[in-house]
Amino acid sequence: MPSRLQNLAQGRRRLRSGEALFSCGDPLCSLYSVCGGSFKTSTVDGEGREQVTGFFMAGDLLGLDGIGSGSYSVTALALEESLVCVTPYALIEQLAREMPDLQRELQVALSGEIVSKHAMMLLLGSMRAEERLAVFLLNLSSRFARRGYSPSDLYLRMTREDIGSYLGLALETVSRLFSKLEAQGIVEIRQRHVLLLDLARLHALGRTA
Repeated sequence: MPSRLQNLAQGRRRLRSGEALFSCGDPLCSLYSVCGGSFKTSTVDGEGREQVTGFFMAGDLLGLDGIGSGSYSVTALALEESLVCVTPYALIEQLAREMPDLQRELQVALSGEIVSKHAMMLLLGSMRAEERLAVFLLNLSSRFARRGYSPSDLYLRMTREDIGSYLGLALETVSRLFSKLEAQGIVEIRQRHVLLLDLARLHALGRTA
């Protein structure tokens, strides 16, 4: 979360695993910085199926999707016991009119959200299944590294079904691809731990070399 926005936090909220921070259609009341734990965001399609739209961890900002319409367009669920810093959006609006630096930080955060969603659209539209999973793992690796964690030892809080929903793949396909990567010596699976053994080959597979 941008530092100036984080300094405006008015409180903290703890959530249990599976608890909703906010639901799709709720009026926008606050932006939330993830202080600990992790979240997934999702929507429900016309047939009642969940579509995972993103995964968030410490340092990420939740609630930006609601700024345009005044209501959240996704549901945010805690994937584990989690903690968020709460910043009322009315306060952000008020201070942004008085503080150009704050307004710029909010614009940067919104721009990052748009870029992320555009990248996801390209991912789903142009890549084969194994390329999607490779890019997903590389993205997690980069995010872990930026937070001071090992870039090669990933603990997946989300389920494989969640990963499949996010990548537009069936659960069986995700499981098969993980097994294939392990058989090739690119990763090692230890329950929810995924060890990235050969980042160079993973980059090549994800067209990011």
